[in-house]
Amino acid sequence: MDDKIHDLIIIGGGQSALACAFFLRRKDIDYLILDDQDSCGASWKHTWESLTLFSPPEHSSLPGWQMPASEGEFPTRKETIDYLCQYEDRYGFSIERPVRVISVNKYDSIFSIKTNKKDYKSKAVISATGTFQNPFIPEVKGRDQFEGRQLHSSAYCTPEDFQNKKVMIVGEGNSGAQILAEVSKVANTFWSTHQEPEYLPDDVDGRVLFDVASAKYYAEKKGETFDASKYNLGNIVMVPSVKEARERDVLHSKGQIQAITKDGVIWQDGSHQEIDTIIWCTGFGYSTGFLNNLVSIDNKGKVPTKSTKAKETDGLWLLGYGGWTGFASATIIGVGRYAKQTIQEVSEYLKL
Repeated sequence: MDDKIHDLIIIGGGQSALACAFFLRRKDIDYLILDDQDSCGASWKHTWESLTLFSPPEHSSLPGWQMPASEGEFPTRKETIDYLCQYEDRYGFSIERPVRVISVNKYDSIFSIKTNKKDYKSKAVISATGTFQNPFIPEVKGRDQFEGRQLHSSAYCTPEDFQNKKVMIVGEGNSGAQILAEVSKVANTFWSTHQEPEYLPDDVDGRVLFDVASAKYYAEKKGETFDASKYNLGNIVMVPSVKEARERDVLHSKGQIQAITKDGVIWQDGSHQEIDTIIWCTGFGYSTGFLNNLVSIDNKGKVPTKSTKAKETDGLWLLGYGGWTGFASATIIGVGRYAKQTIQEVSEYLKL
């Protein structure tokens, strides 16, 4: 047990934690970031090799320092990792890694954070662990009987692994469309979606989506309504790889599957298709299980909050989990305003 009581401990070492640390620089707050990764770069180190951001560098930056120019239209996986690492070095944040948080408890006014290394104490906690470590795969009849290979998109690396295979990609979101786009170049692919995929206009990328999210944020703060239906944030962004796949006419969903067999799938119309591999692009839950001693958590990992502040436990904030902790708060550019707001609230709380 470390007897030192920090003012604040931030759990997670990704973009949300770094944004918080930026706004802590001019605060008289003793903080520590606990990151379970071996090195900088957060979950980007584990994403597939061709993944890019949805926005150009000037619209993909954390507070205080703009992302350097990219070689292509959108920053690559490597460029994004490099930026996050350089951002850490630039500001000299207080980070310990690798430290995996197991559970958090609160005794009187002090939090006790149990980890795989030792226990830490703090007066306040920010959970900024994102979603990557909680991949979701739906229960489908026969899934456990399938004798082929199954993997979640979080474990996908390159299309070469599926050369000349029969591959089913499941999921109508951005990851499903992007993985389908590149795997279809080397394999016989089948796309299964819960509903017909919907696409954003070709000229809409992360810049527009952030502007829409911002307009919605400010409208609702004023008590006004805002119609963002034209820019459904859940629709597929037409990045270059998806546009190219459209030109090859491969963006066709075969709909839902009825069941999985030992060697394939049964579609809703009753037809059977042999499959070698299933790639589940079915999203993530929230990585918040270590908080279950403090707050109620639903089956997706969502915690009751008012903006980023936990409703059930004073001194606890959750940042960067998407819509329920702030519009576009799961994006590099979008998390900044919520980090600023959160650190201001933490600062006021610590004065109590």
